[in-house]
Amino acid sequence: MEQGQRTLRLTPAHVARVHREMEDLGQPPGLMPQTDADYAEWVERILATHPNPEGPTLLFAYGSLIWRPEIEHLGERGGVLRGWRRSFCLRQWRFRGSLDFPGLMMSLDEGGECQGVLFELPQTDLSERLNKLFRREFTIKPNTNIPRWLTVETDEGPVEALVFVMNRASPQYSGDLPPGEVADVLAKACGHLGSGADYLLNTVTQLEMRGMHDPGLWELQEMVAERIEAG
Repeated sequence: MEQGQRTLRLTPAHVARVHREMEDLGQPPGLMPQTDADYAEWVERILATHPNPEGPTLLFAYGSLIWRPEIEHLGERGGVLRGWRRSFCLRQWRFRGSLDFPGLMMSLDEGGECQGVLFELPQTDLSERLNKLFRREFTIKPNTNIPRWLTVETDEGPVEALVFVMNRASPQYSGDLPPGEVADVLAKACGHLGSGADYLLNTVTQLEMRGMHDPGLWELQEMVAERIEAG
């Protein structure tokens, strides 16, 4: 697959080899789900600290939100978040993993920097939009992803945006795993939303389409393809 002058080694054919139809069995036993009241409290907290209540409201997307935002947005532009980096540090027994073979998904962990996409959210019904967004980004307690207002640099200057960052106190936090270990997981893990390989391929593809080359993810997609080919 051509992306500018680079060719992805990981392809839809690789993804097809590891895909399995999986039933959503819900959250594993012992985990405490977020309640309607919890989500309402998070919405209230974020709106109360909104850096620009009259708008615009910006959302920073760094992974699957780029290619599966699921909420209406008015436009997008690129931005750089300093002090945070993409990391496959979120262990999952659901979504793109299972109890038999837990998966890994990306979050933002401390250190480094991250190129991403800024979405502008409509100001109308903002509470309802945030509620839907939060239900997508965290489902159990304690939160895996914590919403925060952070400064993102753009070509037009710095802006304040809503960003989801990893909660290191979460039992699902895996820490900074070696790339080879991450590749081992992504080459095999699958859940009802699809495989880890599919998740990685979509993210790298969408970033490259926007001229955002992530060297770490690029190396990772090569390693995952190699593992799938090796069977």
